[in-house]
Amino acid sequence: MKSTGVVRKIDELGRIVLPSELRRVFGIHEGDELEISVEGEHIILNKRLDVCLFCSSDEGLINYKDRKVCAKCAAELSVTAPRELRLDERVGAAD
Repeated sequence: MKSTGVVRKIDELGRIVLPSELRRVFGIHEGDELEISVEGEHIILNKRLDVCLFCSSDEGLINYKDRKVCAKCAAELSVTAPRELRLDERVGAAD
């Protein structure tokens, strides 16, 4: 395992801050879930990928453009996205 050379202190609540460059490189965003596991003497963080992009549900997932979306959010998007697009078209026409 390659060391990044970055050292972080653990705060009084046991938290650490992941450097922004690491978050960017690994596509980790606010609200993402990380799986914490232990292998021997190492603590391993893995981005949890098998959850819905919008609500973090792990049930009824659909793979859409390399992203996971649950059936409920997909159904909501199928209703709200066309409505939003029509609204954008009307606002654009008024300009």
